[in-house]
Amino acid sequence: KSYFTQDNSVELFFSGEEKFDALLKSIKEAKSFIHMEYYIFELGNIGQQILNLLEEKAAEGVVVRLIVDSFGSPDLVKYMRKQKHSKIDFYAFLPVTFTSLANSNYRNHRKICVIDGRIGYVGGINISDRYINNIAPQQKYWRDTAVRIQGLAINLLQVSFWNSWNQTDGESFYLEDGYLQALQNNKDIKGNASVGFISSDPASLGPFNMEALLIAIGEANQKIQLCTPYYIPSEELERALIIAASSGVEVELMIPKYSDSILVHHASYSFLKPLLERGVKVFLYKKGFLHAKTAVFDEKLSFVGTVNLDIRSFYINYEVAAVISDPALSQNLSSQFERDKEESELLTLKDWKDRPKWKRAADSACRLLAPLL
Repeated sequence: KSYFTQDNSVELFFSGEEKFDALLKSIKEAKSFIHMEYYIFELGNIGQQILNLLEEKAAEGVVVRLIVDSFGSPDLVKYMRKQKHSKIDFYAFLPVTFTSLANSNYRNHRKICVIDGRIGYVGGINISDRYINNIAPQQKYWRDTAVRIQGLAINLLQVSFWNSWNQTDGESFYLEDGYLQALQNNKDIKGNASVGFISSDPASLGPFNMEALLIAIGEANQKIQLCTPYYIPSEELERALIIAASSGVEVELMIPKYSDSILVHHASYSFLKPLLERGVKVFLYKKGFLHAKTAVFDEKLSFVGTVNLDIRSFYINYEVAAVISDPALSQNLSSQFERDKEESELLTLKDWKDRPKWKRAADSACRLLAPLL
């Protein structure tokens, strides 16, 4: 949980290539420190570029702290353990070993970068070539969303990283030692966005990200637009969407037509029938793989983060989402949703019922695994 900060500047990115261009530029311009926390960090083209640049900045004296999830980034963990002379302060989050297999269930799903306490990145885009749609060979188009934030909201993102760092074996650092942005240093930021962050983890007092979404759904009066690659909702979320649609709010949900997990695909379909029966519009994105985790409410309030609409994200994973109050940004995010609808097909209740019986049986079978997916 966090409070809102005002007068932030927020920029949206709708693909990996957009985000990586901006991220590389920000890293190159870093003067004091770079803090990165990623679920997946692969040593492909972009991963190697970023890692090389981080080594260069560290050699210049910039403090570089890097956390990756040990389950999501096993190759980078192995690689960095061999780099005895690296100046990057690197740690794997909850290392998975034979004696700690239970750690594999608690995944740090966050994608965070904080630079000099002035620029922050967060969203669904990991460090991987799969998110770049202008390199060859590209087998599948990836649609994702991330944001760059400048302003006092960065302090909240910094605290989130600091909490994660303190769960590693890394040497502690004090936030007051130049890692937080002072109010007087924020005067050159030109923006109108109010921004807060919702962080949750297995030890949270409650499923804060889900609760924030439930509040926003309940407050919506006109339209709700949700994007998620995985729809395996809690009972509370499903009921909230049904109530919103039944009360006259236009509720639209977009998921991939083709998932990267056959189990998740069938489990997700098992939860769609109640929504369709109550008038929720379900769009199946078919241009490629929709990996964005976003929500827009009445084109006024937006969520952009790492949180899928599934039980794992709500209760088990380490997650973070930016909550942004900015009509211009929300309208931009809503416009992207409309463009994505042109690359999607509308799933009707008749379509759902007309599917082969074996597919519906597979839906039911996979639903039994929903809490584990």
